[in-house]
Amino acid sequence: MVARIDNLVTSGTFSLDGGTWDVDNNVWIVGDDAEVIVIDPAHDAKAVADAVAGRTVKAVLLTHGHDDHIRAVAEFRDLVGAPVHLNPEDRMLWDAVYPDGAPDHEISDGDRFEVAGTTLVAIHTPGHSPGSTSFYAEDLGVVFTGDTLFNGGPGATGRSYSDYPTIVRSIRDRLLTLPEETVVKTGHGDDTSVAAEKPSLPEWEAKV
Repeated sequence: MVARIDNLVTSGTFSLDGGTWDVDNNVWIVGDDAEVIVIDPAHDAKAVADAVAGRTVKAVLLTHGHDDHIRAVAEFRDLVGAPVHLNPEDRMLWDAVYPDGAPDHEISDGDRFEVAGTTLVAIHTPGHSPGSTSFYAEDLGVVFTGDTLFNGGPGATGRSYSDYPTIVRSIRDRLLTLPEETVVKTGHGDDTSVAAEKPSLPEWEAKV
């Protein structure tokens, strides 16, 4: 059976720099009827575990360390018994939520994660946060970009640990170089594609 992609939208809050905002997050479940990888199990650990429906969770991949993406991760890890992976450059964001705990593994650029005959390749795409990481599944024709690239442009860079020139460089050099038909599955909101976003690059670069 070919790996499929399931999407669950969960709701909660995002807090940073003294502010709190209501947000809806995309949770991505990649796999088959036996095993899955879960990307960003946000807000509601039980709802994500219910969506996994007893399948083996080979890994929990975090696109970055903002609290809306990670606050439910410890509970989810306990529910499904899966290792949590995070780029170490976002460890300060993790520590703000979990001062007494740690992710199980560090993510490095180029790391490969296998599930149900599909390979997800980690692409370091800093800017929204220093450790922001996208995951590219070439055979599925998709890239999971977290909060780096959205339908309509780059993710937010107005808060601590973020940088606009860096996110534009990441998008230009690491994401828009993927095949144009690649579907972009984001941390919030609707899908887009490399082809749909690429024409706006000069506009984004002009703001650097």
